[in-house]
Amino acid sequence: MKGFRYLKDVATLNLDQPTCIGCGRCLEVCPHQVFSLVGKQASIVDRDACMECGACALNCPVKAITVDCGVGCASGMINEWLQERKLGKLGGGNCCS
Repeated sequence: MKGFRYLKDVATLNLDQPTCIGCGRCLEVCPHQVFSLVGKQASIVDRDACMECGACALNCPVKAITVDCGVGCASGMINEWLQERKLGKLGGGNCCS
């Protein structure tokens, strides 16, 4: 699902790099390839692709990752709805059609 975007700069994802042990678990579980290994530590390379599912935080053995699970999923749905409205894919132009 690389390339899909949610609302810009809203992801609550945080990585405490000094705590990271470079196990790569976040890379394995992230469905949107938000992380990469730089040297021997994880790095966030695509924060706006984060859907805030929480898989990375739940699987980090040293708790170096935090995220408010679920916020991005809702933002993504709203963003898609707004894009469809903008492109005229929904209804006949009013809110009730």
